[in-house]
Amino acid sequence: QVQLVESGGGLVQAGGSLRLSCAASGRTFSSYAMGWFRQAPGKERAFVAAITGNGGYTYYADSVKGRFTISRDNAKNTVYLQMSGLKPDDTAVYYCAARRFSTPTATPGGYPDWGQGTQVTVSS
Repeated sequence: QVQLVESGGGLVQAGGSLRLSCAASGRTFSSYAMGWFRQAPGKERAFVAAITGNGGYTYYADSVKGRFTISRDNAKNTVYLQMSGLKPDDTAVYYCAARRFSTPTATPGGYPDWGQGTQVTVSS
């Protein structure tokens, strides 16, 4: 099991940028594929982006391709989500998640470990 703590959320105007961070506990961070998900009010939790344990492969939801970038620093036990070109539709609570497999999945149920979430609000 790994403990996850997100940070970096906030209020930003449309077109702006934010960088979310997710710090993980433990010594085997590179063994975990990591994902970012988001949940808007009244909607189901949705896949945003994911990255393999060694950072070699990344995956994105179509709605964020070209605007968001996921990355990780295994020496710092941290995964990042750089968000640019933000839109009001990106408003949601953003969660990071971990699974102890080399490859990620876009399915929330595939991740046993979750952070508490960080709010991102994009104003028009």
